[in-house]
Amino acid sequence: MSQDPTSTQPPEDQVEFSFASSSASSSGGAYAAAGASAGGAAAAAAGPLTFELEAEIERLKDELMQTKEQSLRAMAEAQNIRRRAEQDVEKAHKFGLEKFISELLPVADNLERSIEAAAASSDIKALMEGVELTLKTLQSSLEKQQLVPVNPLGEPFDPQLHQAVTAVPNADCEPNTVLNVFQKGYTLHGRLLRPAMVVVSKKPE
Repeated sequence: MSQDPTSTQPPEDQVEFSFASSSASSSGGAYAAAGASAGGAAAAAAGPLTFELEAEIERLKDELMQTKEQSLRAMAEAQNIRRRAEQDVEKAHKFGLEKFISELLPVADNLERSIEAAAASSDIKALMEGVELTLKTLQSSLEKQQLVPVNPLGEPFDPQLHQAVTAVPNADCEPNTVLNVFQKGYTLHGRLLRPAMVVVSKKPE
């Protein structure tokens, strides 16, 4: 019995499916190979990049540490400067008058000598000379400190420097002329320390 020669040939749709499957398998292998190749390249490229990032992080850490150390040193230096300034101010308060007091010591010495001389002798003239010498020493010391006396006898009354105790009628001088100085005034470096207590003239009624 003879067979149909075409009976052994597969159907056309099977042939096409087989070809498509083969093509798909080939494409999938190619894609897989390409993916593997790309992943390897990415991994190879990521290696140097990671190293650079780590190096940059370490550099930034070092800079931050140096900045912190500089900040701490600056704070410590500021504290030292403030402490020294406070010590200087304290010393100025304690010993600011040291020079002035040293110049007043001879005044105290002369007063003691005058008292001793007065007790040992009845010579009033010698006592007066000692007191005058003491006064000159004191005045010299005060002048060195820019302490200037205000003694406005015969001058016009100045309310910035004088304080009038009373006013006395006087036709021989202009009104508001200082006739008498009860107590001298003083200026320190040009600023009034104490006004002079004075008697001024006024126009007779």
